Amino acid sequence: MKKWNKALASALALTMAASMMAGCGNKTGQQPVAVDGTAEEQTVTEQPAETETPAEAEYWFGEFDVMALEGKEYGTDYESLYDHVGKDITIADVTEDPDTGFAYITVDGEQKLLGLDFLSFAMVYNNTPAGEYETEDEVYAAWWKYYITRWNALLPEIPLYSNEYYDLYNAQIGQVKENPTNPYWQPCYALIDWTSSKDDASIIIGNTTEASGQFRYATYGKSNPGASDHDIEILTSGYETVAMNKEGGYEWNDTVVESHEDVVNEDGTKTFTITIKNDLTYSDGTPITAKDYLVFPMAFYSPVATQASGRQVNGQTVVGFDDYNAYTGPDSTEGSKVLSGLRLIDDYTFSVTISADYIPYFYDITYAAFSPAYPAMWLGEADILDDGEGCYLTDNFYEKDGENYKTAAIINATATDTSEAAYAKYPYSGPYMVKSYDATDSSAVLVKNPNFKGNYEGSVPQIEKVIYKKIVSATQLEDFKAGGLDLISGITGGAATDEALALADGSNGAYDYIHYSRAGYGKLGFRADYGPAQFSEVRQAIAYCMNRGQFAKDFTGGYGGVVDGPYYTGSWMYQEAVKQGMVLDAYATSADSAIKVLEDGGWVYAADGSEYTDGIRYKKIPGDIITEDDKNYQSVDGTYKTTEVNGDYYMPLVINWYGTVDNEFTDLLQTGFKENENIRTAGMAVYNTTGDFSPMLDELYQASVYGYYSGSPMYCAFNFATSFNSAVYDYSYNLTIDPSMYEDYSQFYLKDFADIYWINK
Repeated sequence: MKKWNKALASALALTMAASMMAGCGNKTGQQPVAVDGTAEEQTVTEQPAETETPAEAEYWFGEFDVMALEGKEYGTDYESLYDHVGKDITIADVTEDPDTGFAYITVDGEQKLLGLDFLSFAMVYNNTPAGEYETEDEVYAAWWKYYITRWNALLPEIPLYSNEYYDLYNAQIGQVKENPTNPYWQPCYALIDWTSSKDDASIIIGNTTEASGQFRYATYGKSNPGASDHDIEILTSGYETVAMNKEGGYEWNDTVVESHEDVVNEDGTKTFTITIKNDLTYSDGTPITAKDYLVFPMAFYSPVATQASGRQVNGQTVVGFDDYNAYTGPDSTEGSKVLSGLRLIDDYTFSVTISADYIPYFYDITYAAFSPAYPAMWLGEADILDDGEGCYLTDNFYEKDGENYKTAAIINATATDTSEAAYAKYPYSGPYMVKSYDATDSSAVLVKNPNFKGNYEGSVPQIEKVIYKKIVSATQLEDFKAGGLDLISGITGGAATDEALALADGSNGAYDYIHYSRAGYGKLGFRADYGPAQFSEVRQAIAYCMNRGQFAKDFTGGYGGVVDGPYYTGSWMYQEAVKQGMVLDAYATSADSAIKVLEDGGWVYAADGSEYTDGIRYKKIPGDIITEDDKNYQSVDGTYKTTEVNGDYYMPLVINWYGTVDNEFTDLLQTGFKENENIRTAGMAVYNTTGDFSPMLDELYQASVYGYYSGSPMYCAFNFATSFNSAVYDYSYNLTIDPSMYEDYSQFYLKDFADIYWINK
């Protein structure tokens, strides 16, 4: 189930990028998300007489409806519009405002604007062709277009650059241009189609992250594996039933799957039945059977593996998961020994049944994605059986030594042992095998698996040996020229790119390069439920004040540009949405535009509640709905504070921004954002603190995930990056206003008022 949990130190910390990956989550009955918009599509609380001026009447709606959720009970006072009516809506029920591009539906005889939560769910779960849309892809692209349009209007973060990446390589590595990398198809996938004319037919790959040696299961016990660990896990694992292709999508792996079928059952569940080919083997020649594909879920859906790793692998999409996950062994008083949603049908056939709560789903092929695992690695001496009701593990899997499961020790040893003996203990299913790992220089050597039949296209490796080594960016080109590297991937930025290209162009053919656009962007992100940044007009005003095009040019050295939303221009859905007429606001630089949206949003006061004339603007927030954190909001130095006047509060338009140190992005924001003259002209001020990345994340989360948060919020703006590492685009759950989910799963800390459905008006 796709969940983003800060308590598990989300993928945001991985290479300073928040990976918006796809998932298998579906909404079962909870969700709203909120932030801003116009008055007409939202039920409003009673308006005090003193707010009847046109400017205040406009800003009273929307954001203040979201604030009014304070003290209200989800499911009693309000719910999400999607929970209320979403599953019954088709794309044919939607009307589009030709001026704004916003999407509307009619509910209870009233036109309702569709918010980000509704659209994020409809995008992946409401894909039945209807009206003018003849295919699921067309329907998905239409919902996606509405989602991006709404996102662009609410602007939960401001994209500032999308750079180009260059991969520099030794020309002795062949077939690279014929089989290039791209944002989804990194070298760990692409090199299976490459060749090497070096004497030992090897390739040496540099990576700035240190390999830990944890290659069997790179994320075991942690949320942020090093890129090298992750790459090596990919290179040594294979024969997946559903494979990611070169475009980042997913398809059945014809090298592995003999046949497959899927059936929607009478109860709304969906069963995928998969027969694998009977000639697959591990690297040591051991046959791979259907049972091997069930090893990982059977082990890691259990409390045994949870005890071993300290983390729960979620499988809520599978029928029977909750009961199976609660079963602790033969003496268990709760749960079920049997995982009814997994079936072992014969030696080469198995099935998985997905809960009706998660069907239909645009990416439902990912539910059928299984990979083989050598049983002894994760099960020890235990076995998987099926007596006709579902799969179960033999009792010895649950044997204990006191309070500890004995099998947990086996699992832990398999995942974390980095000795040469450990790498040789169990065979591999992928194109390569780990031969050695040297902790002193964080290098690993992989050799070709002679029994590997091929990837999803049937490609088998031609390169005999792959060496991963730790590199330092400042010296990587010298290392490359000296022959210590054959590939440097992901070179970006003006000076670094210029130097790499000059080296290749002047090498008389010894070196070459390929390049691709980034699927992602560097951004100014916000804690969009706190301080001035919680109001869309403030985020919009910041965008109007900044010259994003020039910022992108300056930061990338001309090797990049800027996008206007959370998308990759090379993705199929972006191209289809453009065909469908998507038009986004580019927020052309204009102090006048910034002032206009701020005035319309109610930033028309001085600190004492009088009319604004100059200096810092203030906004009036009714005292009965303002939060304690917002009452205490002030600039970092305390110069400007939220003031109370006659029971109402006036918040200063000061942005407390946290930037990371030793970061050119932060450095450029000093002039592009903090010292921006348009910011001052608009009546705004920016206060800046710099520090390390982990403390910044704690401030963003407003939680002590990494042990740095003081307990009192201060910052509402942050700079980091987002990357789309898969063509699966699914933000469901990430825009919720359900209090039980919001803190752990909210992607932008954004609540879209349009998603609120008031049960008790």
